[in-house]
Amino acid sequence: MNRLNLFRNSQSYAARSGAGRLAWAQSSVGRTVSRTSLFLKRQIWAWPILAVVLLSIIGLFVRRAIENTMRESLQAELQTLVHLEAAMLRTWVKVQKSNVESLANSIDIRETLYPLIEPPVAAAPAKGGVAASNEALQEKLAKSLGPSLTAHRYAGYIVADKQRRIVASDRRETMGQADIAEYRDFLSRALDGETNLGAPFPSVVVMKDELGKSRTGVPTMFVAAPVRDESFQVVGVLGLRIDPAEEFCRILSLGRFGATGETYAFDRSGRMASNSRFDDELILLGMLPDQEDSQSILQLLVRDPGGDVTQGFRPAARRHDLPPTFAVAEAAAGRAGVNVEGYRNYRGAAVVGAWTWLPEADVGVVAEMEYAEAFRPLTILRWTFWGLFGLLAASAAAIFVFTVLVARLRREAQKAAIEAQQIGQYKLEQKIGSGGMGVVYKAKHAMLRRPTAVKMLDVDRVNEASIERFEREVQITSQLNNPHTVAIFDYGRTPEGVFYYAMEYLDGIDLQSLVERYGPQPAARVIHILEQVCSSLYEAHSLGLVHRDIKPANIMLNRRGGEPDVVKVLDFGLVKALDDERRSGSTQQGALTGTPLYMSPEAIQLPNTVDARSDLYAVGAAGYFLLTGQPVFDAENVMDLCQKHLAATPLPPSKRIDKAIPEELESALMACLEKSRAKRPQTARDLAQLLSRCPEAKSWSVEEADSWWGRHERGHAGLVPPAQGTPNGHDDRTIDLSIRAV
Repeated sequence: MNRLNLFRNSQSYAARSGAGRLAWAQSSVGRTVSRTSLFLKRQIWAWPILAVVLLSIIGLFVRRAIENTMRESLQAELQTLVHLEAAMLRTWVKVQKSNVESLANSIDIRETLYPLIEPPVAAAPAKGGVAASNEALQEKLAKSLGPSLTAHRYAGYIVADKQRRIVASDRRETMGQADIAEYRDFLSRALDGETNLGAPFPSVVVMKDELGKSRTGVPTMFVAAPVRDESFQVVGVLGLRIDPAEEFCRILSLGRFGATGETYAFDRSGRMASNSRFDDELILLGMLPDQEDSQSILQLLVRDPGGDVTQGFRPAARRHDLPPTFAVAEAAAGRAGVNVEGYRNYRGAAVVGAWTWLPEADVGVVAEMEYAEAFRPLTILRWTFWGLFGLLAASAAAIFVFTVLVARLRREAQKAAIEAQQIGQYKLEQKIGSGGMGVVYKAKHAMLRRPTAVKMLDVDRVNEASIERFEREVQITSQLNNPHTVAIFDYGRTPEGVFYYAMEYLDGIDLQSLVERYGPQPAARVIHILEQVCSSLYEAHSLGLVHRDIKPANIMLNRRGGEPDVVKVLDFGLVKALDDERRSGSTQQGALTGTPLYMSPEAIQLPNTVDARSDLYAVGAAGYFLLTGQPVFDAENVMDLCQKHLAATPLPPSKRIDKAIPEELESALMACLEKSRAKRPQTARDLAQLLSRCPEAKSWSVEEADSWWGRHERGHAGLVPPAQGTPNGHDDRTIDLSIRAV
């Protein structure tokens, strides 16, 4: 990247200068454009077309606004629905936990449970392998739990000891069984002291399904609580069986909305833990077996088939091998969210949805609606707009040629105007730079014939803020009289309203290009350069001004008045007055300003607190670059770079390159790069004094500087690098020096 290009290219100014307008008005191109303007004024038919185009543009913005509003509204509705369903389930889970804890802590029930969990060693076996006393305890337990089971509609109970062996149950076939796989999770959590509710699973005992048929595999779930002894130690577990269809599934069914909207739950394996509203359709699609008792709960894996099954698509892999849907994958990973851009559900249909994970029930909750239904009003709106644009296509084609012709004539008029540029007393010769705020031309004063750089405010960017900043830049720079600060000659405004100012024309090389072309510089020369920078900054700091953008590209090395290596500090556009509280600053309060490679820690963290010592940090970083050819920190991105400025300790220059560096110079630069402002030199003059104490401070003589410029300078517009074999080791090619002005 060429760092000598301070400003972006711009040609808009040319068509707006006084002399340019005169030449343009007298040219054939100017007359053509004038006739075109007159044509537009006289031809009434042109205005309806322009009005239609304008209305079309407005319509596009309105359509986009409506679309964004609909998306935001839909997103809020989905999030509200899933949060409401989750809140209802949490309340229900809390009630179930409270019920089982109340029973597990009941003194009467605990006294019955203790002998069952830890029976006497000498218990006499009875019929069926159960002691007679145990039978009595079982009956007593069933009688004690009966009212609560009936009142809260529990489907049964189990009691397990510390080995997860079932010691009591309303289903005798499970008595004595240990470590039943389906019970393992909720029993283990209860034995760890946690009252919990497990996700639905297929029953291992014979139960009646919704059709009244007795079979195993009926969906069931348990809420379990630890049973503790007198010393509060867990000795067993009391679990209450819950029929998911009673309340769990009914709560989720309340989340059905519209023709396709539904809310469902799934377990950690991605299996449906509630019923789908599309069970009948799923049977027809072959996703559920064609049986009277088929239902999606615990039978349907919530997988993405890869296409819309409802439209005839059939996946090439078994459902178990398909990936989970987007919502299930996100919720299972613990990431709650919403998606209104569209994704496929378990039927492959495009849907929008919201999801969350409910650790209280160990299930995920998803609310979804088909995309087509959710955005049906938007689809109608889109077709309406497309129809309108189709009708306008003929009109757009008719005026396209006319627009292209006018644009071509305007460009030709601008080129003609540039050739006759005249700003006040300054004759513009050539454009030498452009930037976000203005354009710079090399010019000559009409009477003095002195080469001058003229900076003009870009007319396409004129507003109160840009004018204020432009005026502030020239006013601040004109206050500075140091010979090492770029000098301002004139400031004015043309009759057409173009703001400009004239400054000294610099024909040299900036420090960034100096290092890029000729490598690291000798220590003596670096000291010589930095002392001049300090001289410029000391004056600015004495006036309460902080530059805020000191960097090698903003420091010019010139041959001025017969003196070689004369430094000029440029670009005071970001300067900050220390009494900003009493000013209306043109830079936004708290905004990050400057160049990240050379920004001080406080400029990154607290931009409004920068002071003179912040500039000295940048001076140290610039000196580091001159000595080593490398910035203080290397980073992959701006965030990483800023973090290093805030926390990382810079490597001393002598350890970055295989070259001896004077200890005093290295110490001065490292002092500038201290994180704490209190540890840096407090003024630019303090830094200059540190540099002057270096043994090499006076080693860079005028003769050496003259010799360097003699080897590299060619006329006033270029530098020639030294030939191979010279101490600097560069080749013999000519490298033109770009002209640099503020």
